[in-house]
Amino acid sequence: MAIEIKICGLKTPETLEAALAAGADMVGAVFFAPSPRHLDLATAAALMARARGRAQVVALTVDADDAALDDIVAAVDPQALQLHGRETAERVAAIRARFGRPVWKAIGIAGREDLARLPDYAAVADRLLLDAKAPKGAALPGGNGVPFDWNLLAGLDLAKPFMLSGGLTPENVGHALALTRARGVDVSSGVESAPGVKDPARIAAFVRAARAFETAAGSRASALPAEQTSLAP
Repeated sequence: MAIEIKICGLKTPETLEAALAAGADMVGAVFFAPSPRHLDLATAAALMARARGRAQVVALTVDADDAALDDIVAAVDPQALQLHGRETAERVAAIRARFGRPVWKAIGIAGREDLARLPDYAAVADRLLLDAKAPKGAALPGGNGVPFDWNLLAGLDLAKPFMLSGGLTPENVGHALALTRARGVDVSSGVESAPGVKDPARIAAFVRAARAFETAAGSRASALPAEQTSLAP
């Protein structure tokens, strides 16, 4: 199966180029001042312009109001807006209608009870991003380097594509994909040497590990009889 890979929280031309050279499908800019990955509009616009036509550009925001989103869209022209705060399903729908471009919603997962919220968001968002719920007292809603129990997603059927995030690293991404059957992965802190500092070698290793799983899954699927291929992960 095809796996989409997003490298989020990029801040420099060098690390952006590393993500593109590795074969990332999507690159993300963070617009949230408390985050060590935050970019101002001018820097983000110049950086993401380098990715145009080479990868999908995604803007990550946290409970941003319409004025802030207007500024981001005008300056960066992202191909998708990723909402990582406490936005309601109604707010997601309103943003999608206002900007006329794909809107993704990140949902924090800690226990099975959190899965009950997914259908409401799946009805209005173009894509769901299932992330680890921030630990108690954390300053950031994501990017904390903590995974959730991926076994919670066994048998999940949203009829909507979802990406996996939270605590992913080059060392565990293959295992995470095998457990969850996610069609995409979104990594930030797992490819850093320090908070907000991306490591080109870890970016390359992450993409390589995800692609290795993709290749292996495709090989297993092609080896099955035709009537069984729909069961391949």
